[in-house]
Amino acid sequence: MSEKKEYTAMQEQLARFAKALGHPARIAVMQFLARRDTCYFGDIHEELPIAKATVSQHLKELKDAGLIQGEVEAPKVKYCINRENWKLASEMFGTFFAHCEKKKGKCCE
Repeated sequence: MSEKKEYTAMQEQLARFAKALGHPARIAVMQFLARRDTCYFGDIHEELPIAKATVSQHLKELKDAGLIQGEVEAPKVKYCINRENWKLASEMFGTFFAHCEKKKGKCCE
């Protein structure tokens, strides 16, 4: 019986970022936040055509992946992009796509 192989830490982190970005509403949130330094929940909710509870769930996914951060300013919560992790995600995706481009020619030859 063969030994089980583990995923690398980079593969796992890249997958977390990809999963967090894997919904159009989350892409919209990231694009919205990228145009601002900080933003309150209500501003984000007004931007998206979905219910407040759904916006909250999408924000939670992005926050859990480390792509955004939130700060409570009672009674509101403001969000911003976690610039350090956004840079890391950008570098990781860039490396990933660069490796995929290295092979020239047709697929499956």
